[in-house]
Amino acid sequence: PEFKAELQSPNPLVQETLKYAEQLEGNVRGTGVHACGVIICRDKISDWVPVSTAVDKLDGRVLVTQYEGRVIEETGLIKMDFLGLKTLTIIMNAVRNIKLTQGKDVDMDAIPIDDPATYKLYCEGRTVGTFQFESAGMQKYLRELQPSSFEDLIAMNALYRPGPMDYIPDFIDRKHGKKPIEYDIPEMEKYLKDTYGITVYQEQVMLLSRLLANFTRGESDTLRKAMGKKLIDKMNALEKVFYEGGQKNGHKKEVLQKIWEDWKKFASYAFNKSHATCYSWVAYQTGYLKAHYPAEYMAAVLTHNRTDSTKLTNFMDECKAMGITVMGPDINESVRDFGVARGGKAVRFGLSAISGVGDSVVDAIVKTRGDKPFADIYDFVERVPARSINRRVFEALALAGAFDSLGTNKREDLVDDGGGRPGESVPELLLRYGDLHQKAKISAAASLFDFADEELNTAARPMIPSAPAWSDVKRLDKERELVGMFLSAHPLDPYFIDLTYGTGLTLAQREDLTPKEGMEVAFGGIVTSCEERTTRKGSKMVIVKLEDFTASSEFVMFQEQARQFQHLCQPGDPVLVRGRYAAGWDGSVRFNLTGVTPLDEVKGKLVDHITIQVSADSGLREFKDLIGEHTEGRDGYRVGLHLQVYDPKINRSLLLRSSSMIKLDRDFLQSLTEAEIPFKVEPKRG
Repeated sequence: PEFKAELQSPNPLVQETLKYAEQLEGNVRGTGVHACGVIICRDKISDWVPVSTAVDKLDGRVLVTQYEGRVIEETGLIKMDFLGLKTLTIIMNAVRNIKLTQGKDVDMDAIPIDDPATYKLYCEGRTVGTFQFESAGMQKYLRELQPSSFEDLIAMNALYRPGPMDYIPDFIDRKHGKKPIEYDIPEMEKYLKDTYGITVYQEQVMLLSRLLANFTRGESDTLRKAMGKKLIDKMNALEKVFYEGGQKNGHKKEVLQKIWEDWKKFASYAFNKSHATCYSWVAYQTGYLKAHYPAEYMAAVLTHNRTDSTKLTNFMDECKAMGITVMGPDINESVRDFGVARGGKAVRFGLSAISGVGDSVVDAIVKTRGDKPFADIYDFVERVPARSINRRVFEALALAGAFDSLGTNKREDLVDDGGGRPGESVPELLLRYGDLHQKAKISAAASLFDFADEELNTAARPMIPSAPAWSDVKRLDKERELVGMFLSAHPLDPYFIDLTYGTGLTLAQREDLTPKEGMEVAFGGIVTSCEERTTRKGSKMVIVKLEDFTASSEFVMFQEQARQFQHLCQPGDPVLVRGRYAAGWDGSVRFNLTGVTPLDEVKGKLVDHITIQVSADSGLREFKDLIGEHTEGRDGYRVGLHLQVYDPKINRSLLLRSSSMIKLDRDFLQSLTEAEIPFKVEPKRG
């Protein structure tokens, strides 16, 4: 009615808008090219459908049909989708890593589909970095489902999407016997048994329509297409056929109506099992590799996400959780991509992950190194072809820490501007020396006299002066500039306990937070940028960007707040931020800053106590051995200790508060995690 009234509106703008809307209605807004659709025809395609050219990023100009994909098959052509997955490359590279580190040839097509270690990984939800199953929601459902067969994985793959997700709790309850598995008609068990009585796939609907209502294969395929394309009109046309066929087979109409209504709902999210099966098989392969060859697999994952610093950080955190150390680039160990070090206990950064270091440079370094590591920085410039390395590449390698293992020279020594002749930096000095050395060697080889390599190596090596040491923050900033993240350390390491457990809110949690009016929060991190702007009313506004171990986030300071706190929010400053969410002028809930405190002032004061859960029979002895070194002395981060002692014999627990304080650090928490001892760190109130 409101729109009908607008049609009679005297407002000329409304009339003009409706006029043009009517002219635009039904016209093509724009054209696009299907990401992986390929049209197949028995003759020249232009004899059947109109064609045109389009621009493709990879292939330049390509020939495309002018008809839409959804109608192209009605012209007599076949449309097939050929998907490209980077996961297949990750699997290939993981297999290559296994061959390099362990000498094994893993045939991914021959791995067992009932591997216990792989299903244990899925049951525990340890799927970060795997295909299709890595989201937090999926991990939660996997832990609840406890998948025990490949069929379970296929079903979860198909169900975990908007719409069918509503059926997941019911699916889990039926698997574990918490709810009965029921069928509207007993014969339906034949095709619904594997999914515990729940219709999950298009193929099940096709088979059931033939079983219950004598649909032909063509009719059942038409039903599949109608469901897959959400063509409700076509489904309605088949409804009468379904009722007639079902009643002929002796089924009650009201039962058939219920089944059909369920299928109509199913049409909005119908999924084909063949697709879910293929994707689940690829996913299973990634799970198998992660379970059996964790370092080799994570090295492949890191390689294929090296240009995305956020993903790279998340996967590095996953490596740490798996007990795999992620080590920075090293001129004597690194290859082009991420590799495996320390007998499979560590992953080493690839040299090509360093900004400004191209693949051709890396190939030259690795080829020169061969089986003979570089002895020191002089050996490096003497051996690597001078044409392969310039000042920019040399400085990038130095600042990223690639030369750290070569001796006593600090990173700042190797990039100092005043090391050589007037106007010549240390990198230029060393590269000039390396070039002269290589020319001398070539000259000596062509000479009548035979110079020993030792004579050339010790002659004219320039002295590298010691430059003033940089602060940890400056060194780490340079490191992150080159590799996209902090590697050798993190400027927030001294505040790890405070930020992770003392504030009650990490920045990743803040980004996912659904704020409510009146909610008070505290969070912290290191300031990465502080940008001044002017509001529409002409007043000052400052946007501050913070980063912690989990993510980055922003908050805004307006004029009075900026006057009080801006001096505390300069890039590189570690700070604790407090605020309250309040209703904005537009009805939204917005963050209102109430205070900023340097983290140094609150370090060690944000956590109250740790509660550790132990079993009365065996857990206490294990805990006593573990806690020994952390109760002695008064140094470090000291907090209260609570024990939640559980006695399984009487199914009771008792909370004990210790009079002793305990030293809380990352090593202790890691030890508790590895020993599978549950704990909870409680922040101080207020």
